[in-house]
Amino acid sequence: MKSAISKRPVWFVVVAIILLLWAVAGVGSFMAHVVVGEKMAAEQGAWDIEYYRALPAWFAWDYGLATLTALAGAIALLMRSRQAMMLYVLSLVGVVIQFGYVFVGTDLLAHKGAAATVPFPMFIALMAGVQIVLARFAAKRGWVE
Repeated sequence: MKSAISKRPVWFVVVAIILLLWAVAGVGSFMAHVVVGEKMAAEQGAWDIEYYRALPAWFAWDYGLATLTALAGAIALLMRSRQAMMLYVLSLVGVVIQFGYVFVGTDLLAHKGAAATVPFPMFIALMAGVQIVLARFAAKRGWVE
């Protein structure tokens, strides 16, 4: 017997669509990093190209994990799947690893400064947290199964 799923309010669907668009933008950024990242870094200058070339191979895999699981989580949320929560948690793990390495394992902060490098990654981490909270909220309300 299939369980009854509660009707989702319009605001929730709108927010879930916004999260889907956010995730698509993240995947686009990841793809740019992989496909044309070295060229984009070279356009910024010598330090940026050296920084890009020094990134470990696992960095791209982690970036992919962070963005692709967020996209899968957004799709799962729209499809009413409880898997959204787990996917969003995996995305947050990827984000923490990615930016943890960037800020602790490189000299990016020393070279570019915190004001230029910290705000957007903090926003990305905040969004990952919001996604988890929203997925948990949806599960408690019976909007996913």
